[in-house]
Amino acid sequence: MAEDRERRVRALIDSVRAQGRTALTAPEGKVIADAYGIAVPGEELARDVEEAVAYAARFDGPVVMKIVSPDILHKTDAGGVVVGVEGAADVRAAFHRIVRNARAYDADARVEGVQVQELLPKGTEVIVGAVTDPTFGKVVAFGLGGVLVEVLKDVTFRLAPVSADEALSMLDSIEAAEVLRGVRGQAGVDRWALAEQIRRVSHLVADFPEIAEVDLNPVIATPRSAVAADIRIILAERQPPPRRTFTREEILTSMRRLMQPRSIAVIGASNEAGKIGNSVMRNLVDGGFAGEIHPVNPRADDILGRKAYKSVTDVPGEVDVAVFAIPARFVAAALEEVGRKKIPNAVLIPSGFAETGEQELQDEIVAIGERHGIRLLGPNIYGYYSTWQDLCATFCTPYDVKGGVALTSQSGGIGMAILGFARTTRTGVSAIVGLGNKSDLDEDDLLTWFGEDPRTECIAMHLEDLKDGRAFVAAARATVPKKPVVVLKAGRTAAGAKAAGSHTGALAGDDAVYDDILRQAGVIRAPGLNDMLEYARGLPVLPAPNGDNVVIITGAGGSGVLLSDAVTDNGLSLMEIPPDLDEAFRRFIPPFGAAGNPVDITGGEPPSTYEATIRLGLEDPRIHALVLGYWHTIVTPPMVFAELTARVVAEFRERGVEKPVVASLAGDVEVEEACQYLYERGVVAYPYTTERPVAVLGAKYRWARAAGLLGGGS
Repeated sequence: MAEDRERRVRALIDSVRAQGRTALTAPEGKVIADAYGIAVPGEELARDVEEAVAYAARFDGPVVMKIVSPDILHKTDAGGVVVGVEGAADVRAAFHRIVRNARAYDADARVEGVQVQELLPKGTEVIVGAVTDPTFGKVVAFGLGGVLVEVLKDVTFRLAPVSADEALSMLDSIEAAEVLRGVRGQAGVDRWALAEQIRRVSHLVADFPEIAEVDLNPVIATPRSAVAADIRIILAERQPPPRRTFTREEILTSMRRLMQPRSIAVIGASNEAGKIGNSVMRNLVDGGFAGEIHPVNPRADDILGRKAYKSVTDVPGEVDVAVFAIPARFVAAALEEVGRKKIPNAVLIPSGFAETGEQELQDEIVAIGERHGIRLLGPNIYGYYSTWQDLCATFCTPYDVKGGVALTSQSGGIGMAILGFARTTRTGVSAIVGLGNKSDLDEDDLLTWFGEDPRTECIAMHLEDLKDGRAFVAAARATVPKKPVVVLKAGRTAAGAKAAGSHTGALAGDDAVYDDILRQAGVIRAPGLNDMLEYARGLPVLPAPNGDNVVIITGAGGSGVLLSDAVTDNGLSLMEIPPDLDEAFRRFIPPFGAAGNPVDITGGEPPSTYEATIRLGLEDPRIHALVLGYWHTIVTPPMVFAELTARVVAEFRERGVEKPVVASLAGDVEVEEACQYLYERGVVAYPYTTERPVAVLGAKYRWARAAGLLGGGS
């Protein structure tokens, strides 16, 4: 059955291609729809007016008539659609009007006839479509449809093909999801029928990569059906070349030698201060790297007290990494020598490649790397840090605070912002890696490695694009169940939509697709650079929540309101306090305080009130996370609050009670030290902001759901 279906579609597509066309006509679209079980109305192609009258008479009631032309994609714009035609006289008039309008719209357009289609009942108009995204390949879309589809832009995307469950999840992912369930006494739509339309379209484009875009718009959804009133299919003009791929084991093998090398050669090493080759050598030597460091420079015998070699081929023994610190024009020749030496990794610091328009030079080094089996990091990067190896292979400032956060960036400037943040906040890192032009190694390679690295607890990545979105999603899905992945995607443009030939294509702007697909992969998307860094810093500190009930305990009513807003903004649930718990909180707060949620203990309370209410929040198993709002008073100074909070949290963790606790501290400058004290002891705390601690808590919840630790996955 499937083979016969695919054979019919293949024959039709080949026929269209043979005619030099990329757009299918509506009758051709119906052939494909029928083959894949995509529900469309009954219709016939009338090649003259008398056929139109005869076909219209077969349908019970009024019909829709549409121009059929391989040269007219947007039929409504051409005046080529008439709705609600009934009776022979009206059919004749509509036929002539449609053809006349088409001729006026495009005198050279080929007119094959007029489609006569049964008129569908009124219902909710939605769009189901698919588009070929340059990053993620085939992507299926769903949203509100009809004539306002590009105005409302209420659309969600998934990688194609989708399962039945994934298709159903798309119905709940648009802002107007409530409309589909039924509002103001109206029945909801047939969700299964609608999900089936999505699923079938997704399998169509997955089976036929040459299909660039599909539009079912509108799909008329009713309580009993979901039928596409119009179908548009556009073929790609050319297929992208296949990308070179590596197995998971191949990636891990090369990445292990890159991140845990025993021997490094520095090509372009120098004794001259101010040279990149000198800075790299100094960082490797002064950083305490325990492996072998081999300087390569044809004009030196000794560099920083180490024997220098004329060529990398002269270096004795195996070498794991070659770090390049020479001008771009010399890289290709040196890379050939690296290949002859069978060095598996090249770290290309030099700029002057594709980023400056020298694409051919970059293509040349990629070809050399492929020929010799060398993985390339860069070019145009600051290098990389692997702190647990005491490895600082970069010309930038050294960093040696070991920890569990792996940070990557496509930009050197962002990389240095990462470095400064890590130093200021005392964030321990397992690695900082520059990716630059990503001629070869990219985010999915690093994600595969860091996902397995026992030293890494959280991965944060700044990226401007992804070379292979599907490879990244696969790596993310393998990693997220074990540890959080945070992404800052720069460039919120819709450049990919400019030349689209369908509504779906026009809606599939770069950022819209990235947003949905990254969420589908379980990745936490950070809205800005500082957010990415704070998420990376805070997520390893907080334990995973065991449920959705969040309770706010605050010494200031104003902070409580703002914290409540932040909880809602981050998709968290304020717990509805049951009567017994409400009564228990009231025993510790003054009469003019307020129980409920937030629990307002008021600002003049002594440390004992803070401690008692925090203890209650940690003791009660119905509470899953605490948000603390502190207000600086002399009665309870900042460090007193910090010390008692850290002590109580530590006591409960020793007893096996681990709940995420975050805190917002309002007050004079002393709250800064108090926040640092709390952070170092497992409480994510910030001064002068109610939004930031709750945002970090929200990120932890998003990861917990994506990892399957809580219900309601992303």
